Amino acid sequence: MPTALQLEELKWIVITSKNAEEVFRKLEEKEIDPVLFRLTDKDFEMLAKNFTQIKQKLQETNNLLEEYKKYYEPKEEE
Repeated sequence: MPTALQLEELKWIVITSKNAEEVFRKLEEKEIDPVLFRLTDKDFEMLAKNFTQIKQKLQETNNLLEEYKKYYEPKEEE
């Protein structure tokens, strides 16, 4: 079976019109260059749906691999 992915941990910061100045100030204090990637609430929903589809496809693939393994690998005799 494929090995599990070891993904890097991400930190999401939600920036609104009310907290933008504070968020940018804090990032600059930490010498982090602020960069924005915009997602609307609808875009975020689509992102979540895409990840759900990816998870489902990975599960299908794992199930298929398991079936191939059962078919092609000899069964151990007791």
